[in-house]
Amino acid sequence: MEPASSYQQILQYSNRADPYPLYAELRKTPVARQEDGSYVVSTYEEIVALLHDPRVSSTAGQLPSFISTDPPEHDRLRRLAMRHFGPPHSPRKVDSLRGELLQIVTELIDGLGNREQADIVDDFAYPFPVTVICRLLGVPLEDEPRFHQWADELVEALGPGEDDLVERVKRRQAVLLTLGEYLAGLIDAHRENPGDNLLSGMITDEGPDGTMSQHEVIATGTLLLIAGHETTVNLITNGMLTMLRNPWLLDRLRKEPDLAIHTIEELLRYEPPVHFLPNRVALDDIPIAGVTIPKGAHIILALASGSRDPAHLRDPDHFDPDRPYIQHLGFGGGVHHCFGAPLARLEAQIALRELARRLVNPRLVTDPPPYRPSSTLRGPRHLEVQYDGVNPYSELPAT
Repeated sequence: MEPASSYQQILQYSNRADPYPLYAELRKTPVARQEDGSYVVSTYEEIVALLHDPRVSSTAGQLPSFISTDPPEHDRLRRLAMRHFGPPHSPRKVDSLRGELLQIVTELIDGLGNREQADIVDDFAYPFPVTVICRLLGVPLEDEPRFHQWADELVEALGPGEDDLVERVKRRQAVLLTLGEYLAGLIDAHRENPGDNLLSGMITDEGPDGTMSQHEVIATGTLLLIAGHETTVNLITNGMLTMLRNPWLLDRLRKEPDLAIHTIEELLRYEPPVHFLPNRVALDDIPIAGVTIPKGAHIILALASGSRDPAHLRDPDHFDPDRPYIQHLGFGGGVHHCFGAPLARLEAQIALRELARRLVNPRLVTDPPPYRPSSTLRGPRHLEVQYDGVNPYSELPAT
């Protein structure tokens, strides 16, 4: 039996805590054909080229939404969703949430005050973004725990190489069916009584692109649940882990709250929540880096590897929020650049700034922490932290 390739080793759970040395090996062959005929692309320049290449299709994606469609249909659905979430029609939507986000974070940290140890994942990083995305979608407060469970189950069924493919597909389809039935009922309720939320907007809007069908609204709602929740959980948790491993960063964030902006950008490069974009397909032969990816082949873009490519930036394995050039693949790129990037950035900035400022002498209980199964959406499953109390909340100047 031949030894496992660098890519196959990255998928193994035993390497989840630190896959980065394996990414360095992977980059020695920027475009590597795998035994199953797929091609893994691991260097920054080549990943960026393919993210913008119209010969690469996203229709083999694993979630039924505009993220798994190609232009022009992708563009129509994305515009319809963006009308209620961002520019040009709702340019201040995300920034208007700043006060509400801070309130949610404050309440969660207040809840840690009578304890000496907390799991940053279960006690903070999970409930924060799921509360936000449920409020944005118009999900009743009492149903938020169900969304948490569905999101968790869907994410663990995504991505290459984890568990048995047939079994993962069955689990994913079962959760999608249950979630779709719930969203259908919720859409009917919002159609009868529209409110100030994304679901109401998508089902009542009659803009220049027409209206979304019920199926399209369900698919978009499902996407926003996953993209708006799971990736932010990982970004916050990876960020807290990085701060605890670098106490100087905690100290600087306490003294320089605006540093949170650059810290999040460097985290998106250094410890990104999304490591792979799997299931792209070549629509034609694509010559790249001395290799021709044949028409019909599956392409896997190793985003986390590209963001640490030494050909792209100096000293990539060093965490530096003062880096003058922080350009990363943390939100993908091209037409599929992350729809929720502005919200994820703001959530993570507020979360890490407040954790750094209010937890007194926080320290890791276990390092490395236990990781979740997925190699695609990589992050700790638990992050146990001890601390000596919680500083009282006090209003900070707007950043």
